[in-house]
Amino acid sequence: MLPYATLDEAAAALGRNLTVAETLWFNYSAKKSDYYLYCHNILFLFLIFSVVPLPVVFISLWRSSGFDKYKIQPKVKLSPSETFKCYKDVMFMFFFVVGPLQLVSYPSVKLIGIRTSLPLPSGWEVFLQLVVYFMVEDFTNYWIHRFLHGKWGYEKIHKVHHEYTAPIGFAAPYAHWAEVLILGIPSFLGPAMVPGHMITFWLWIALRQIEAIETHSGYDFPWTPTKYIPFYGGADYHDYHHYVGGQSQSNFASVFTYCDFIYGTDKGYRFQKKLLWKLKKGVENGVEQNGGSYYVPTQDLKSD
Repeated sequence: MLPYATLDEAAAALGRNLTVAETLWFNYSAKKSDYYLYCHNILFLFLIFSVVPLPVVFISLWRSSGFDKYKIQPKVKLSPSETFKCYKDVMFMFFFVVGPLQLVSYPSVKLIGIRTSLPLPSGWEVFLQLVVYFMVEDFTNYWIHRFLHGKWGYEKIHKVHHEYTAPIGFAAPYAHWAEVLILGIPSFLGPAMVPGHMITFWLWIALRQIEAIETHSGYDFPWTPTKYIPFYGGADYHDYHHYVGGQSQSNFASVFTYCDFIYGTDKGYRFQKKLLWKLKKGVENGVEQNGGSYYVPTQDLKSD
């Protein structure tokens, strides 16, 4: 809750007029407790889990040839009932694990110094903090993910997430309850190291989940803006991890690919991409030179 009764008091405390964004923040948050503001995360996560996967889910159920060519594993298609079951399972976990965890974790957020006060952070401050959050989460998640692919971690916990060998957006948060709790640690480390404003924290939680949904979408669209982010993994990269499945030792990265490259856990993926490239070149040359004597079905050249 802001310690100012009016906009004039807030402006006097800052020594300047409030920006438009700060005025909006004041009008919305001035009489709301910090705990209430923090609990907005529950609503944001519910909306993200429910709404963000829908466009690609509809595309998958529609089964248009125009979009099927972008499906990474075109031979695998879930029925509407299977898709809805995945959503129901995710919502069950949301209401009984994720939501309660958000409700009780506020003291730790307050302890590390995430603030709701004025002034609001600048755009550059928000951007740089988000970069730190993504880098810290990505590095920590990489090692936890590798641990979960050990014999004990996989059999006891992580195999639930790998029930979907061809992932869909709804399956991004689909996991064992213990995995949900464990992977909450990497998401919290960045804000703990570089605490910022509550708005930055909201944005971090939202962007990380949207990224996970995009990564699990099952489609590799060429127009995806994330393709312009250096070292970004994306759907094709993570889909390979699900396809190999089991106690796979490949493509552990949650967002970026640098850890897999440094520690050599992307060799299988890179070998497969190289092999597929050679096959495609062989198909093209075969069609041009021998009337199709080297024909390979298009879907068999996808990364599945």
